[in-house]
Amino acid sequence: QVQLVESGGGLVQAGGSLRLSCAASGHTFSGYAIGWFRQAPGKEREFVATTSWSGAITYYADSVKGRFTISRDSAKSTVYLQMNSLKPEDTAVYYCAADRIPDDIILFTRREYYGYWGQGTQVTVSS
Repeated sequence: QVQLVESGGGLVQAGGSLRLSCAASGHTFSGYAIGWFRQAPGKEREFVATTSWSGAITYYADSVKGRFTISRDSAKSTVYLQMNSLKPEDTAVYYCAADRIPDDIILFTRREYYGYWGQGTQVTVSS
């Protein structure tokens, strides 16, 4: 049973930084894609960033490109989302997700292709 546990959220001022962690367990994740998504109040859950477990593929939403970095530590089975230059519009609950997805970056960005989700961690950016 795949389990994903996010941590690292909190309250930060605009321009600040946070690093989210997604600890994965219960499976060998070789061949998996790991995605970060976020959901703000009253909005749909949207794609933020994704990586293949190998790290060969990474991709970002335009809204976070250049500010966020996704990385993974295979030894710790943990994926990170480093978020810099945070803006109030980044305020949301952030979720990590995982699944075995064909190597197609478009599919990596689609939440319906992920079957395993964490419980989410709140990120609040004050202006």
